Amino acid sequence: MNLNSVHHIAIIVSDYEKSKKFYTEVLGFKIINETYRSERNSYKLDLVVNNQTQIELFSFPNPPSRPSYPEAAGLRHIAFSADSISKVRNELISKNVEAEEIRTDETANKQFFFFADPDGLPIEIYEK
Repeated sequence: MNLNSVHHIAIIVSDYEKSKKFYTEVLGFKIINETYRSERNSYKLDLVVNNQTQIELFSFPNPPSRPSYPEAAGLRHIAFSADSISKVRNELISKNVEAEEIRTDETANKQFFFFADPDGLPIEIYEK
């Protein structure tokens, strides 16, 4: 099996407009395509991260809440790499996003921190 890379990450959001604003204006991801699917009463927003990976935001009527605390089995979080962890953290804070303190991964000796999207999905920024 020869897998090349992660193609996309799909996220179901509870408030489409709020999440669209967060992922495009706060995180700065570019919109590739936005589609309204009337048969599902659902939006699908395709975003691109650094011209490589895509994020798909989906809206569905009344999605169940994501179990998070205590952590449930399944996807734990998504992570993005950055050259300057402190710069990204400061920019998020300037946009009124609560971000945890910067920590150091004891195994890799790299810095990282977490914050959450509007639905509480944990997002990690990890030192490149």
